[in-house]
Order: sequence, then C-alpha cells, then structure tokens
Amino acid sequence: MNEHALLNLAHLHAVHVIAETGSVSRAAVALFRAQSAVTRAVQETEKTIGERLFDRKPSGMLPTPVCRVVLQRGARVFAELEALAKWSRTRRSARQTAADTPLPAYLLNTRRLQLFVVLARHKHMPSAARTLGISQPALSSAVRILESGAGMPLFYRNPRGLLLTSEGDTFLLHVRRALNELRHVSDDVAASRGSIQGSVTVGALPLARTHVLPEAIARVVGKHPGVRIVTDESAYETLVGGLRAGDVDFILGALRDNDAASGLANEKLMSEDLAVLARPGHPLAQTRGLTVGQLARAQWILPRRQSPSRGLFENLFKRAKIKPPMPTVETADLAVIRGLLLRTDMLAVLSAQQLRYECESGQLVVLDAPTKNTNRDIGLTLRAGGTPSPAARALIDAIRTVAGEEVGTRRIVHR
Repeated sequence: MNEHALLNLAHLHAVHVIAETGSVSRAAVALFRAQSAVTRAVQETEKTIGERLFDRKPSGMLPTPVCRVVLQRGARVFAELEALAKWSRTRRSARQTAADTPLPAYLLNTRRLQLFVVLARHKHMPSAARTLGISQPALSSAVRILESGAGMPLFYRNPRGLLLTSEGDTFLLHVRRALNELRHVSDDVAASRGSIQGSVTVGALPLARTHVLPEAIARVVGKHPGVRIVTDESAYETLVGGLRAGDVDFILGALRDNDAASGLANEKLMSEDLAVLARPGHPLAQTRGLTVGQLARAQWILPRRQSPSRGLFENLFKRAKIKPPMPTVETADLAVIRGLLLRTDMLAVLSAQQLRYECESGQLVVLDAPTKNTNRDIGLTLRAGGTPSPAARALIDAIRTVAGEEVGTRRIVHR
C-alpha cells in the first residue's frame, strides 16, 4: 500500500458493511447501491492495500486476518465521523431537516475532507488551491458540499483571510482525528506482516529531550528502518491541541495535572528535582550548603513566569519568606542558557538532565543548593482511549525501557 495514499472512505465503508452483513448483496441493499458498485469498492480497497480482504465462501464473505486489522482501525475512523455527524445534527436550526443516517455521504469523501483541512490551514482560497493542484471553483464546491451537509457555515471572510467559524473549529477537530486514524491503516497492515513502519510525531518537552528521547529514537530507528520520527518542540498548550486532533501521537516531558474530562491520560515514567547550575569557576561553585538568602542575591536565568518550573523555583523563596529574585534573562532555550552560564556568573534553575552532557564533561556544575520540594514527574501524555500506530507504540515502548534504565541507574548511584 502506498504509505502516502489514504483509503477511499466510501469504499472502506462498503467493506465494513460487507463484514457486518456477510454478503455483497445484503451490503448493497443496506448502502442503496448496486452490487457491482459494492464489489468494485472491495476490489479498489484490496488494490490499494495490496491484500485480499475477504474469503468468498458458500456461507458468505468472511473477513481475512488483514481485513480484521483494517476494520479495527476503520471503526475508529467511522466512530469519529459519526460523532461529527451527530454533533452537526444537534447544531442545525429547527427549520433545517437532514437524513438520520449515522454516517451521511457528504463525510465519506477522503479528498473532500483533505481539501477542507488544507483550506483551514492556509486561510486563503487561491493558496490552498495551488497547494492542492486544483482550481478554486473545485475547492469552493467541496466546501459548499460540506457546509450544506453540515447545515452550517464553516468559514467566514475576514481581512486576515478565510477563517473558521466556531462550528468550523469543532468540525475541523473531528475531521483531523478521522484522517489521522485513516493514515494509520497502512501501518497497521504492515505491522500485521511483521514490519513496523510509518511516521511518528512526538511532542518533545524540555525535561526529556536530552537523553531519554534521543536514546529511545536511536533504538527504534536502528531496529525499524522504516520508521520516521518528527519531534515537535512547541509550547505545551499547542502540543495538547495537536494531540487531541491526532497530529501529535504523544507528548513526552514534565506531566501536568489533568482529569478525566480533559480527554488526556498521563503515564509517569520517572521523577526529577530541579537543580541550580553554574560554570565551575562561579563564586558559589565550591560553597557547601547554600542558603535561600544567598541564592536570592544572585543573577538568574529563569523559565518564563507561567511555567511550572518557575512556580516551583519561586516557592523555594516564598516558603523562606524571601522575595523571589527577578530574572536577568527569561528563556527556555537550552542553547541560550548554556551560553550564558559558560560566559557569566548567572545561575540557572532547571532539570540537570537538560544539560546532562555539560555536567558530565565538567563544563557546568550543580550547586549544593536547597531544592527540596521541586520534584517534577516526567512521563507520557496520550489521548485517553486512543490507539497509537504500531510505530508510535514501538517508540513508546522504547521510551519506557530507557526511562526504566535511567531510574535503575540513579538508584545504584544513590546507594
């Protein structure tokens, strides 16, 4: 199967109905389509996947093992589109009428949904049309079909471009989820043959970028050359948006508090205390048992005000009833922090893991500073109830292994 080609949703839906009804003729009746059209849908899907989907038996059409793999991921695709159709029906005005089918035909067009996503990203009809290699009228027609089917406007014109309405934002979230599930079908099929492949996008937060993630990536790509990994270093809030839509497979780093209503699930892998770092020749580098008062008089490179690490740092001073120091520099960029620590007498507070190699080489040192109660949990954040792709699962398993080894090493060192 071409890894870049998404399956035809209408054809995939026909495959699902055949599996449910057990025959092409019954599926044709359920779908209000000719038997020849349903047969062709199966043939086209088999051609795209490169595998037989059904065994033709006297008792009916029996799904092959590969078909069952496709059906499992397909069920997630159609559940997302059914949820979108249901939501759209509840948003229509009382004057509007619509068919009660759980999965209306206007949503069963892969290309149309892809066009919608691209236009939402570009916010400009000519640019989106050029990117897609189609005419503006064709793109406009696709949008009109979606808006007519949904029974609501999805875009509005603004001096900044063609923007999504509030309903369009929700519509886009469901569409992105469905398409992202659909793109995993080829990887699921490959995994059923024993080959792990596909692209993984990791939301990489600072506390896990230096050692755990690179080591896990090295192990996965060494074992599975067909896996491609993309790291996204955006802010946590942006990564969560991508995770909810399926654009980001999972987030690795410091865990945030969340509840069941958030739709996210956290998995703790290890814990890390904040550390105060400086260059080896810093005036405080050889001082044992530094006090909070001594730290308050130093120049600081600190995380941004709203970050969890900044809050933990300031609480050290508040507990001692001392006003937290104002930062000389606010940044989360490790290259900037490293350069400033090496060239000045500033101090920085962060996880020692973030500058692990500089500390191991002696370029930087961890000061004997009071950092009690600055512990942060590091782990995975995933979409609750989600089913990661085979490649994502392979990377997650590798991350768990590396984190476990790291925890074991620390226990030995501290004995």
